[in-house]
Amino acid sequence: MFEAFYNSIKPLQLLQYNLELLKPGRLPTGKTELPFEVPLKAKGNRTFYETYHGVYVNVVYQIKVDVKRPVLSKHLTAQCEFIINYSHKTDALKCDPVPFTTSPDSLSTVRGRTLVPRFKLSGEIDTAMCLITNPFQGTLVVEQSDTPIKSIELQLVRVETCGCAEGYSRDASEIQNIQIGDGDVCRGVNIPIYMVFPRLFTCPTLIATNFKVEFEVNVVILLEDNRIITENFPIQIFR
Repeated sequence: MFEAFYNSIKPLQLLQYNLELLKPGRLPTGKTELPFEVPLKAKGNRTFYETYHGVYVNVVYQIKVDVKRPVLSKHLTAQCEFIINYSHKTDALKCDPVPFTTSPDSLSTVRGRTLVPRFKLSGEIDTAMCLITNPFQGTLVVEQSDTPIKSIELQLVRVETCGCAEGYSRDASEIQNIQIGDGDVCRGVNIPIYMVFPRLFTCPTLIATNFKVEFEVNVVILLEDNRIITENFPIQIFR
């Protein structure tokens, strides 16, 4: 069902240029270099998007070279991807720290609160408005946990939304997972949160007419009894 939905969405072409680098004729013996230059200008009223490799949304720029040979010889073709970093004009963004506190009372998706072990987590992330070239940073403090902790992890998630005549689909998938605490960590100690945004798999937050690419960060606490506590932070990435 998902394959049928996504296959019904036609690719969006942002630019296309055709250049003839060499007139018909014979190449000299040895190595031949043909310099070229192409203006990077989007077609019509469209805009550039930064290179991004996702699950259902991909922004890819490629150069393809064709060498046409005589009738009895096979044509030669090669292509390679090139990377585009693109910065849109944005208004002044507020990069304020975001404090958080997590306890059984703050959980929104839990059934039977009386069965939830007592715990309290607090901390702060530097900002939810993230410059893509800077790391995502903050601190986490485990103030209380009656159940021993097995692991503390930092999870980066992409949220891709695609739409067409058949409707819209919103899917979240993990980009990377980093362990920031191993075992039953000490209580009341600042645990640093630090994560670098991986190139190609992240891009500035993208909202277009037929699709969106958004990002979230989860702080995941895995307890010894295999219960999971998650604190979610929707973030906006910019360049």
